[in-house]
Amino acid sequence: MKLTVPQIEQKANDIREDIITMLEHAGSGHSAGPLGLADIFAALYFSILNIRPEEPEWEGRDVFFLSNGHTVPVQYAAMAEAGFFDKEELMTLRQAGSRLQGHPEREKLPGIESTSGPLGSGLSQAAGYAYSLQHIDNVHNRFVYVMMGDGELNEGNIWEAAMFAGKYKLSQLIAFIDRNNIQIDGATEDVMPLEDLKGKWESFGWHVLEIDGHNIESIIDAASQGRAITNRPTVIIAHTIPGKGVDFMEYDYKWHGMPPNSEQAARALEKLRTLDGKITHEGAGV
Repeated sequence: MKLTVPQIEQKANDIREDIITMLEHAGSGHSAGPLGLADIFAALYFSILNIRPEEPEWEGRDVFFLSNGHTVPVQYAAMAEAGFFDKEELMTLRQAGSRLQGHPEREKLPGIESTSGPLGSGLSQAAGYAYSLQHIDNVHNRFVYVMMGDGELNEGNIWEAAMFAGKYKLSQLIAFIDRNNIQIDGATEDVMPLEDLKGKWESFGWHVLEIDGHNIESIIDAASQGRAITNRPTVIIAHTIPGKGVDFMEYDYKWHGMPPNSEQAARALEKLRTLDGKITHEGAGV
């Protein structure tokens, strides 16, 4: 179901509320990354991806890989909002026996395309899938998308996959980088500097776009540009704010791997439901 830009913006806010509620209930998990990715995932699931939530294994579907798997609450929330499963199941996050574990598991939940764990694996998986589509199956109307974290780019196999994709001109591969400038130990440029990030990817033979990762139109337009490129893979460097929408979480790397407690969750939900004070009370119009 394709939505308008204002509708997608509302879905992104709904996804952020879902994330806070899930994490508070679970008592563990990552807050900053999922909140920062809500706009991109809303755009993916309600505009960009060619998918059928009622038929997750549809043979004509686009494929999405989540490489930075610890951010999976945002994917679960987007999938529930899109109708892959009932939203009530979100409250089983990280529970024993749940389909919604702290990292996605492909065989547990229809609509999840890969199992993650060690960082750095998703681009290789996505590149392999795109290679198969382009060079083995000769299927050219499907696209493969992958999300990576910027801290994850410290992993060497990311760059092996980048070389592979560049060599074989995998134009059906579109990668996103969540450029939020934090990782679990601090700022990315302090831990292991990544710049010139655009230049690095260009040197590997990729088409590179840089966008505001909170601007829905920019996200959709970048994906459209990526699909139009026919001679190389595309990487979209999406500049995001970790903890977006919750002021006391924004830009603070300490929220990378920490869930909110009940008091913090209540404050966060108030911020989200009132658009940080832009409406006077929950349920009021903008």
